[in-house]
Amino acid sequence: MEGTTEQAGNASRGCFMKTKTLVGLAVATALCLTAFASAQVFEQTISLGGLRVTVWFETATANVRKPVVLFSHGFHGCSTQSSFLMEALASEGFLVFAPNHADATCNGGTAQWSDPPPEPFIDPQAWSDSTFLDRAADIDRLIQAISTDPRFRNRVDLSRLALVGHSTGGYTMLGLSGAWASWRLPGVKAVLALSPYDQPFLVHQTLAGLSAPVMYQGGTLDLGITPSLGKPGGGYDQSPPSKYFVVFEGAAHLAWADIGNPATHPDIVAYSVAFLNHYVNGKPAEALLTQPQPGVAVLRYDSELGQSGESPPR
Repeated sequence: MEGTTEQAGNASRGCFMKTKTLVGLAVATALCLTAFASAQVFEQTISLGGLRVTVWFETATANVRKPVVLFSHGFHGCSTQSSFLMEALASEGFLVFAPNHADATCNGGTAQWSDPPPEPFIDPQAWSDSTFLDRAADIDRLIQAISTDPRFRNRVDLSRLALVGHSTGGYTMLGLSGAWASWRLPGVKAVLALSPYDQPFLVHQTLAGLSAPVMYQGGTLDLGITPSLGKPGGGYDQSPPSKYFVVFEGAAHLAWADIGNPATHPDIVAYSVAFLNHYVNGKPAEALLTQPQPGVAVLRYDSELGQSGESPPR
């Protein structure tokens, strides 16, 4: 693959290299070959479809067609903001792609923290299907590139496609899953919405258009988003089955990013993997999809597995 940044390793993210010379490449390759002996996941940032995209995949099964996860970062985040989760999904056999959107401020993103969103977050009524349309276009373009690029076209199974997004990335992926009808992508098997900005869909009452199972994740310290998901008539209530709502103890809005509270990461990974494995890969449902684990404050679900209200306080 092309690109100047390669990483191979597990969550420790070993074998980092950055080189533009043949000598540097030779040295870096030797280092990476050493790391591959114990590595489970390979990570690389490349150019794909005219986008800067980070890719994660399991090295042991590089020639097997894999289900695909597309990840959309938060406003002013970037493709690598949630590497802990992307690595975990790759280790489960997903081929994970995360583009830098135009508002990215890290991993090569050129936006500034002072750049405002196209519409204020405090005015969801002003948002429409034209708001962050560029993000939706990025995902469309990425899918087309994956399906035709010789590096990936024979390694992906786009009939098993999951959309994952954090914050504004959650808004993006909900829109693509049918919350904005004009954005709808065909063939989405599941959408994982991590503390998603859902309020535009609430005020416009469009979440009924979701065409794939959804898992909303929130946190007890995520005061700006999670209440909107869980309130009567909120994001969870307006969404059709199959749907899940998980609230993690001690999780604030950045818990889904690498800089967030690491104590919440194992639970985030466990629920994300269980949901995607069930709805994308057709694996039997794990018990945690209907039984809250110790780090879960709230678990609600309405699906073929049954129905539940809020789980009792712990």
